[in-house]
Amino acid sequence: MMEKRRYTISVFTEDRVGLLNRVTIIFTRRKINIDSITASVSEIKGVHRYTIVVQESKELVKKVTAQIEKQVEVLKAFFHEDQEIIHQEIGLYKLPTQSLFLGGKAEEIVREHHARILSIESDFTVVEKTGHPCETTALFNALSPYGILEFVRSGSVAITKPMKTLAKYLEELEKEIELN
Repeated sequence: MMEKRRYTISVFTEDRVGLLNRVTIIFTRRKINIDSITASVSEIKGVHRYTIVVQESKELVKKVTAQIEKQVEVLKAFFHEDQEIIHQEIGLYKLPTQSLFLGGKAEEIVREHHARILSIESDFTVVEKTGHPCETTALFNALSPYGILEFVRSGSVAITKPMKTLAKYLEELEKEIELN
């Protein structure tokens, strides 16, 4: 059996309704679970980016990436291993405000984890932690004894380390189309 590893797939697309659904169906048909997915604008006007994280074999990720690129509105898709990208996520934690004042331990935990307090209300306080999944999970585990009222974690956002830009790929694609 092939070794499963964490891969981040970046998909650059036109802004079209239903495209994200068509992309995710590709994963569903191959029975690949998506660990996280984030959609956003990119550095090029009119081009959107999906950042998709999966645990799968390299061979299957290659096939899926190639299949995604065949979608009409997809401009380019790449996949990367963790050492080829810089990635982060955001965790938000809602705690009872009183828990921050009980002996000061919860506040100390927030400081130790380099998190920050976003909002202090009479009933609750919202804490934010940016980092890798293991870091947001570690803060969750440390704060759990103080009564987490709510917790949410974003999908991964990632920037690649290779220096070839999307603009350069699109330029090469245009030249290729002109030659054909």
